[in-house]
Amino acid sequence: MEEPLASLKIHITFPEVKIKEPIIYQIGRDYKIVTNIRKADVTEKTGWVDLELTGEPSEIERALTGLKQKGVKVDPIEKNVIE
Repeated sequence: MEEPLASLKIHITFPEVKIKEPIIYQIGRDYKIVTNIRKADVTEKTGWVDLELTGEPSEIERALTGLKQKGVKVDPIEKNVIE
């Protein structure tokens, strides 16, 4: 039975040596997830991306592990809920 789809927002930071690598493309190809760039700032020396991952929770976890193995820093984006 398939898991229900989940969505997770993360903030990834690229070291200078990884800036030119198509890491977001690679995880979208390597795992059964949809990547959606929400915000980004990339220069020749630094870069960060706010990324939304959608897919089965187990695939999202695999993609997070894959991102870390590729040498980027991954942080969760906390939901700010104001009631």
